[in-house]
Amino acid sequence: MGRIENHFYDIGLLDTLAAQDTAIHRIDPRAKLITTLVFIATVVSFGKYEISALLPFAFYPVYLLAAGNLPPGYIIKKIILVSPFAVMVGIFNPLLDQETLLSIGGLSVSGGWVSFTSILLRFTLTVGAAMTFVAVTGFNSACMALERLGTPRFFAIQLLFLYRYLFVLVEEAVRMVRARSLRVFEGKGMGLSAYSSLLGHLLLRTLDRAQRIHSAMWCRGFDGTIRIMKPLSMGRREFVFIFGWVALFVVFRFVNLPLLLEGLIVEFVG
Repeated sequence: MGRIENHFYDIGLLDTLAAQDTAIHRIDPRAKLITTLVFIATVVSFGKYEISALLPFAFYPVYLLAAGNLPPGYIIKKIILVSPFAVMVGIFNPLLDQETLLSIGGLSVSGGWVSFTSILLRFTLTVGAAMTFVAVTGFNSACMALERLGTPRFFAIQLLFLYRYLFVLVEEAVRMVRARSLRVFEGKGMGLSAYSSLLGHLLLRTLDRAQRIHSAMWCRGFDGTIRIMKPLSMGRREFVFIFGWVALFVVFRFVNLPLLLEGLIVEFVG
């Protein structure tokens, strides 16, 4: 039960981090969303054997992490939590592509291992950027920015409701697990057979509570429009943020900075 409650507070921490008042938090959500989408599109556009050219892109999520006063361990833990999906995508690459692509200190490295590393690196960069974006923006503001940028309203609303449904689901799960643990005696009723019944009841309870929450929202004047406390405003600061970062991404995309730096060092030492 303690683990479920910990996960609940873990999800809520994202909203707490987004409520801070730093310079990066005050930037309009649309500017941060556009910049993050350009970042993700640029990272994904690299070839399957690219590794060194991707390294400078780590500067953007690290900047959001530092400017937003975010705990690095929290973001890293979230990335590791979803990393099995990326591992499953590229786990067979070393078996399918065994052609030697490079040699490091006499050790031959196949193209499969290089592409597998590239997949993991791109996954870490994109998920890290998305997580830090939500942590410095807030999920409500992110959904509102999506809507203002032309995303269909029903999609933004459904995304927001899905996020909020997680809180309802975890709250009800904590109550049911607590009630179950108080009613068992000497381990009886703790088997797997009890879980199917619990899952069914959990679904019915969360649906019933979600229906009551939805009715309460309509009674309080909810009309399908996402509203946030801070008004949106695109000014000079936002445009500087967007064009500054996009220009940097273009440089990172077409100039392999680690190789360029290595060449300069070799030339200087030689």
